[in-house]
Amino acid sequence: MSAMDRGALIRALPYARRYARALTGSQSQGDEVVAEALKQVLANPPESLAADPGARVALYGAIGDRVRGAEVPPEADLTEMSLLQRMLLLLTALEEQPLTAAAAACRILPAAAELELRLARDSLRTGVATRVLIIEDEPIIALDIQELVERCGHSVVGIAATEAEAVALAEAERPGLVLADINLGAGGDGASAVARILKHLTAPVIFVTAYPERLLTGEAVEPAFVITKPFDPTTLAVATFQAVTRGVRPV
Repeated sequence: MSAMDRGALIRALPYARRYARALTGSQSQGDEVVAEALKQVLANPPESLAADPGARVALYGAIGDRVRGAEVPPEADLTEMSLLQRMLLLLTALEEQPLTAAAAACRILPAAAELELRLARDSLRTGVATRVLIIEDEPIIALDIQELVERCGHSVVGIAATEAEAVALAEAERPGLVLADINLGAGGDGASAVARILKHLTAPVIFVTAYPERLLTGEAVEPAFVITKPFDPTTLAVATFQAVTRGVRPV
């Protein structure tokens, strides 16, 4: 394999980690899947691997191969959405892939992908609702996020602008989901706030950041769910749905 091929794969790894973590609902499981997917691609590299989009699609496809056939664990079996539909939602919304690339990664024709994606989006509208704590120091952005969260069918238990407020609100309200910005300015650090919250609360967390690659290195304890600023309503809806239903487990 050429140096260009390897460089494209290296650049694709953060996105592959984001996808695999969101799909499985776990950093450890997602990163394990990515490691196996990378071995698969290195052993059987496709012709399009030299280009960055080709490398990403190759890894997405290998990740799908690893988790295909997995079932949602019983405690998280809260929806009729299939694994294929989850994959297509994550690829098109979270990973911002065109339908043709998402279809290729899922090993299906674009027409079939379009139908499954339509069914998946319909399922989002009747998905599972939960109580959400928002950690965001910019008031206008926080209100925008609140509106999007409520449009997804969830309720907002509070908005925290600082680390201290976030910890106090989480203790008082016991949310089912935490949506946290990383940089809280003078108010502290969103990741630190979440770490303190999770000592006393078991809940999925979605981190919002303008620099997702910094949270997708695979070298430390990192989030399972990461979305990139700015994001649209569909991206948030998909991320919250996957976080609340806890993803799927690889076989």
